[in-house]
Amino acid sequence: MLEAFDYPFVQRALVEVLVLSIAAGTLGAWIVLRGLAFYSHGVAAAAFPGLVLADGLGFSATLGAFGVALLFALTVGQLAARARGGHDSLTALVLVAALAIGVVLASDVFESGANVETLLFGSLLAIGPDDIRLAALVAGLALLATALLGERWLAVGFDPTAARSLGVRSPLADLALLILIALAAVATLSAVGALLATALLVVPAATTRLLLRRMLPWQVATVALAAVEGTAGLWLAFETNAPPGATIAVIAGGVFALVALGRALATWLAQGRARRLATAGAAA
Repeated sequence: MLEAFDYPFVQRALVEVLVLSIAAGTLGAWIVLRGLAFYSHGVAAAAFPGLVLADGLGFSATLGAFGVALLFALTVGQLAARARGGHDSLTALVLVAALAIGVVLASDVFESGANVETLLFGSLLAIGPDDIRLAALVAGLALLATALLGERWLAVGFDPTAARSLGVRSPLADLALLILIALAAVATLSAVGALLATALLVVPAATTRLLLRRMLPWQVATVALAAVEGTAGLWLAFETNAPPGATIAVIAGGVFALVALGRALATWLAQGRARRLATAGAAA
């Protein structure tokens, strides 16, 4: 049943998934808490023109993707600091421009053709040592940044207005989070592609958020869930000859739906029990 993991390329893919799970669990909680889910999707998708440039000009795809993602993060961060508002509308504006440039480059300049599918959805079974090293670097930076800046990010996540008035909210700390998310998004591109990065960075954290409230248990649970979903998706993709990134995304979405449904059902049952007890108490 587990013969798939006997193959070296599947073993490399598994290591990549497990290492990325550390970054996803650590950063995913901050992404959900700070309302940066759309930004994390946007920065991954916005890396598309960098991937097209790298493919057309023959240089490192990671370098091209990170260059564009870093520019995206800096642009959104600077605009958000000046506007003193949320990131969603700014992300949408910059994302549209980046995707338009990527489409023009892919179709009219470099004629990427079939390579576009790989750029958008990743190729987990073609992971190399450099991809694993990048994932390990991102995981280490995520843990280090959480230790150094976690208190600031936590304060801003719970009460942005109070954090700003107390001087806890710093544009540099916010920008550091945006850049770190951009680097994490780039690290996931080889595994799940530009359009499915949220399957690792957001969905597991959103799922565990339904069950947990304290930050550390939330992050640990997210690491575990992302690792389980990634491993299951990798195995299922190998057995069914399906795209690994899309398979992981489907599993992550299905688990989220089941947990959300279970929580809603538990809440409904608890409310019904409370009403029955209240009715019985009034009758007595």
